[in-house]
Amino acid sequence: MTVSATTATPTTGEEICLSLENVSISYGGEEAVRNVYCAIPRGQVTAFIGPSGCGKSTVLRALNRMNDLIDNCTLSGRVVFDGADLYHPGVDPVEVRRRIGMVFQQPNPFPKSIYENIAFGARINGYTGDMDELVERSLRQAAVWDECKDKLNESGCSLSGGQQQRLCIARTIAIQPEVILMDEPCSALDPISTLKIEETMHELKKTFTIVIVTHNMQQAVRVSDRTAFFNAEAQEGGSGKVGYLVEFNETDKIFNSPTQQATYDYVSGRFG
Repeated sequence: MTVSATTATPTTGEEICLSLENVSISYGGEEAVRNVYCAIPRGQVTAFIGPSGCGKSTVLRALNRMNDLIDNCTLSGRVVFDGADLYHPGVDPVEVRRRIGMVFQQPNPFPKSIYENIAFGARINGYTGDMDELVERSLRQAAVWDECKDKLNESGCSLSGGQQQRLCIARTIAIQPEVILMDEPCSALDPISTLKIEETMHELKKTFTIVIVTHNMQQAVRVSDRTAFFNAEAQEGGSGKVGYLVEFNETDKIFNSPTQQATYDYVSGRFG
């Protein structure tokens, strides 16, 4: 039987950016995630942690309707952003993904110049300002300007893996979202590149709300203000597992004084 998730009451004055209200997600009729309640504060970094198969990436993708692109994926409950249910029939998923951008696990620059990697998305989203200024500002915010400024006409694919990932962050920033989702953005990177991405996140949260999925618990401690721990249990009458939220709280409390035994066992390395 799934335990009820514990969720800390938001601190007084904290503004909620995104909230999941009794969200369950299924693939082909088989439940992948069940009954998630979670209120994500604005202007902070929230980390999703948990063992493989617990649904944390599925929940992350639900925040900007990326799961819509997966056949037979259905969602019940509500995902609320700025007071609107993102899954209401009248909501445009393309606009949702403009306001809630995403950086994926593997760097995926466009097969275009570094400059066009930034300018392309901004242009098709109707940006009419100074493109040179936007490109520079986006690359600076992603902490990759100094490494790119003298080769803006070279292919984005010519950069190192860590630089490519920061280019992808800059590309996301350029369309001026309010939220940036990151699905294990450092899993394919070396420790030095990982550190640069983490430093970048600390700067970006001054402007954006960030939600990150990570398998690296030390990374969650370093970068996040709040942490949601997900776990999974066997499906009743099914062959797979279903994920659920165990506990959501300030990161320091999740790692040092969790309220659930399963959280303690996970963060202390007893499973996962």
